[in-house]
Amino acid sequence: MSEPQDRHAAITGIGVVAPNGTTTGTFWKATQEGLSVLDRVTREGCEHLPLKVAGEVRAFEPAATIEERFLVQTDRFTHYAMAAADFALDDARLALADIPDAPYSIGVVTAAGSGGGEFGQRELQRLWGKGSRFVGPYQSIAWFYAASTGQVSIRRGFKGPCSVVASDEAGGLDALAHAARAVRRGTDVIVAGSTEAPLAPYSMVCQLGYEELSRETDPSRAYRPFTDGACGFVPAEGGGMLVVEAAGAARARGADIKAVVAGHGATFTGASRWDRSREGLAQAVRQALAEAECAPEEVDVVFADALGVPEADRAEALAIADALGEHGTRVPVTAPKTGIGRGYGAAPVLDTAAAVLAMEHGLIPPTPNVFDVCHDLDLVTGSARAAELRTALILSRGLMGSNSALVLRRGTAQ
Repeated sequence: MSEPQDRHAAITGIGVVAPNGTTTGTFWKATQEGLSVLDRVTREGCEHLPLKVAGEVRAFEPAATIEERFLVQTDRFTHYAMAAADFALDDARLALADIPDAPYSIGVVTAAGSGGGEFGQRELQRLWGKGSRFVGPYQSIAWFYAASTGQVSIRRGFKGPCSVVASDEAGGLDALAHAARAVRRGTDVIVAGSTEAPLAPYSMVCQLGYEELSRETDPSRAYRPFTDGACGFVPAEGGGMLVVEAAGAARARGADIKAVVAGHGATFTGASRWDRSREGLAQAVRQALAEAECAPEEVDVVFADALGVPEADRAEALAIADALGEHGTRVPVTAPKTGIGRGYGAAPVLDTAAAVLAMEHGLIPPTPNVFDVCHDLDLVTGSARAAELRTALILSRGLMGSNSALVLRRGTAQ
């Protein structure tokens, strides 16, 4: 049975800190233009590592938006989260005074794949090099994958339901679904999303164990899913936060409902078992469509997971066809993350932000650096494609086996 319309989970604010833009406007401009910002890794201590190409956030100064007392006790991935949460709340024009039961009816949900590796590495080096008296007290919390949820809620004074999702890359979509369900159950507002900062020496060494990681040194060839030249994925940092609130409350305060989180599905098929991910991803899509009461032919665009591994790309193309039938080979598919890198749990949140903006502007962004598609997909490449978009499907898979699908409806459409 459908929930009351006033409890539909509406997205009213978007905040982005990404390699191709640190505001929603700059992010969307670069995304719709198909701009690729993949480049050589420049972080200190990473020069000798075999991972040479990544999506770095370079136009971001944490001190410009975050108070010093929060900066010293948090890692880069939490800096991104706090800034993106601020941007999303500003975009939603949301203040505590707008919510009757605030601050107890406003919560935070984030997803994280690895936590604060840069902060942890720095403190451990001080421990080994100087001794225990030189290790700060925040080492115990800054590295923790739940730090962003805690710090965003503390800094903004939110005392509603708070949680963190740990389901690998798919966790970004799972966090948004968790937020939507909390809203449907009665919470007025959830600030939800994911940010990651995996481009520090310790974190990068940990990633070298992933067979799916691209070792290509040419940025234009390092991340090319769905092509004969696919050689793995390129990691990225940054991410996004969204304001998800009850549609009735949003309308009452005159907020702009950008999209509605209509359906979600999640499955698990095992670490790096890309042959099995076909079935698992297709089942996640079916679950999401069923919850959204959405027929396959209603899907107007698919934002693909796009791992960049031949076996995984083939499995995803087949999963789209399995779940959407004949429509699966005709529906436009895009993967804008090939221009910024794959930011683990943050990647599908940025895809969700791009999907909301695509529906708003009637424009499907292209898939940067990809031209020679070798799968039976209508992959949007080269330049953006104009289209009337009412329903978007976002897909995500994690390296450890999680699969997730999210259905968005434009504006107040149901």
